[in-house]
Parts: sequence; structure tokens; C-alpha cells
Amino acid sequence: MAKIDEKAFPFSKQWLDDRLALTTVMKVLNTEYWIPKNINFLWAMGMILAATFGILLISGIFLLMYYVPTVEGAFDSVNYTIMTEVGYGWLWRHIHGIGASLVFLIIYIHMFTGIYYGSYKRGREMIWISGMLLFVLFSAEAFSGYMLPWGQMSYWAGMVITNLFSGGSLEAYGLVEWIRGDYVPGQAFLGRFFMLHVLLLPLVIIGAIVFHFATLRLPHVNNQDGEEVDFEESARLWKEGTVESRKKSEVIPFSPVFLSKDIFVMGVYFILFFYLVFYNFNFAMDPVNFDPADGLKTPAHIYPEWYFLWSYEILRPFSKDLGLIAFAIAQVIFFALPFLDRSPNVAPASKRGLFQIWFWLMLVDIIVLTFMGKLPPTDPAFAFIGLVSAVLFFVLWAALPFITMFEKKIKE
Repeated sequence: MAKIDEKAFPFSKQWLDDRLALTTVMKVLNTEYWIPKNINFLWAMGMILAATFGILLISGIFLLMYYVPTVEGAFDSVNYTIMTEVGYGWLWRHIHGIGASLVFLIIYIHMFTGIYYGSYKRGREMIWISGMLLFVLFSAEAFSGYMLPWGQMSYWAGMVITNLFSGGSLEAYGLVEWIRGDYVPGQAFLGRFFMLHVLLLPLVIIGAIVFHFATLRLPHVNNQDGEEVDFEESARLWKEGTVESRKKSEVIPFSPVFLSKDIFVMGVYFILFFYLVFYNFNFAMDPVNFDPADGLKTPAHIYPEWYFLWSYEILRPFSKDLGLIAFAIAQVIFFALPFLDRSPNVAPASKRGLFQIWFWLMLVDIIVLTFMGKLPPTDPAFAFIGLVSAVLFFVLWAALPFITMFEKKIKE
């Protein structure tokens, strides 16, 4: 047990350090948390995600002060009270709406960066699984938030998504009614999603973020060449403090070296963020949702937000039961990536032969599915493209174990 300095002044640095081990915590999380030198700006996406989540929390608190969670008052509180009567209410709504969209753009970049560089392999499986858990939680948070403006698309998207829980031919409508609290979305439905969005899901997300960062501590983060780094020896060289020893070291400390790079990338990102907030915020606000919710007037075309369109398009081309099964598989298949990739190589896709083709086909396929999901299913040509893209998605996942199983080991 460490010796406590009884003469230390209460709440001084030494007094707190004796009781909370602040120096040790700072070393573990900052000054002696080692990051490989051989990385690029894409490794800053995690910090950008954390910063964007923080902005969503803060802007959400300000919006919560004036939001009325009732079917009679929700629409007016969002579109009139906040937007026209509250000072700078429009700004907080724009920040929240843009943040909700951009957080998924960053998630997808972060996700495909991990796939491209093999950051889910060789002891890093829990990093990937915890990251995918965060993706699911952010998706649930976004969906619950989409219900709160109580516009037409909020109402009907809620109707369609909750109907999925009927299980197709199982017709488990009792479960659907239990989730809604009624036969159709109403006050109970809105109240439940309000609670999920402002309390339960944010708490779970914060816990999952802490868990995700904990999984990054050991093993250490990957690098852009997939090379094995001797962290202990490299850390020793860095601590020597000479120019020559630090040149030989393969790592840098998280703080202040890597953190300064993170802050630079975040600065560039927030220029884009606030450009969208002030000059191009409409892309994050569906015009159909500016009509009050009406259970007797179905929109001509019901669709989710852009970040759900790829999985929505996987649901549409198939029959009721097959589409539901395909949709369910698409939601969980990415969790299995570390176990489906049978290659011994931890390397970027550009060095992995057939896997490089698989990666780009998967990325392009998801982009095509996203575009098709926004289009009405009435055009036969678009319906055919959507069907082919959905089938290709599953063909690619089925092929992954076979194209990686016979991949030759890259000489180190």
C-alpha cells in the first residue's frame, strides 16, 4: 500500500493523488498510453465520434428544456416553440440534427477503416465487437430520436419498424402492441421512446464507450501496415528522450503527441460540421416530417433516415418472411467478421489479394443499397437493382471464409 502524505493540504494535487492515484491514471490513459507512429488521419475517427456524441448530449439537453413529450404538443414544441420562440433554439436543433447524421457518417468511415486495415484480427476481436455494439446502440438512439418530432415520417416509420417485431407469418402482434403500448403509435409509444432517447440509451452508450476504450488498452491499436510493434521496447526508447532514441521508437504517447493530431483533424471536421449547421442543414431534416403525424394519411413513400437505407433496402425485395430474415441477418453479420475472416494476415486490404476485391465490392454494394433504399419501389429497373444488390450482400458474406481461408501468409 502506498504511503499517504498526512501533511498534504486537503484537495491539493498530492492529497488527491494519494487517494485517487491521479498520476497513475494519467499515465495509463494518456502520457504512457502508446500509439503506433505508422497511422494516418483515419485513426482520429474515434475521437471525432466521442466529440460528436458530446455535442449531441449538450444540444439534446437544451432541446429537452422546451420539448413537450405529448402527442398534442410534441410537433408544435419542435417546429414552432424551439424554432421560432426560443432564443437560438433553431441553432440547437440544427446542431442536433446535423450531429445525428454526421455521427453515422463517421461511424461508417471508422467501421470500414477497421475492415480495410484488419483491425479486428489477432487479439483485437473484442475491440471490433464492442464497436459494433456501439453501432447498434447509436442506431437505436437515432431511431428513438426520430420519433420525437411526431411528424408524418416519425409516425409512419415507427409504425413500419415496430411491425417488424410481429415476426412475419408468426403474426406476433401482441408483442408489437406491447412495444407500442397501444394498437397504433400514440401517447404510450411516444412516452416510451422519449424515455429511451433521453435517458436509458445515452447511459448505455456511455458505458459502451468506456468499454470500447478499455478494449483498446490491451491489445494496442493496429497500424496502417498491420505490423507487429514491440510496445515495451519502443516505449523505453521514447522515454529516453533523445532525438535518436525517439526516431528509433515505433510509438508515440497518446498525450500530448497523438492527441494534438486528433485535435487538428477534429478542427477540420468541425469546420465542415458548422458549415452544414449554418448553411446546409436541410439535408438532415426530412420535408415530410414537417407535416404533423396523421394516422389516417399514409405518405406515398415511407423510408428511414439515410444511414438505415442500406439495411431497409435488403428488407424490401424479398417476401414477408424471407425479407425479415434477411434484414435480421444484415443487422448482426458484421459482428461475425473476425470469425469469418480466416486469413492469418493482419494487413491492409491492398496487400491481401481477393480480400481487396471483397472489400471494395462490399463498400460499393452498401452505397448502391443506400441509394436504392431512398427510391420508390415502383420502378422495375430500380427494384431489380435493389434485388441484385441485396443478394450480392449475402453472397459476399458467404464467400468471405473461402476467399480468406486460402490466402497466403504475407512474409514479414
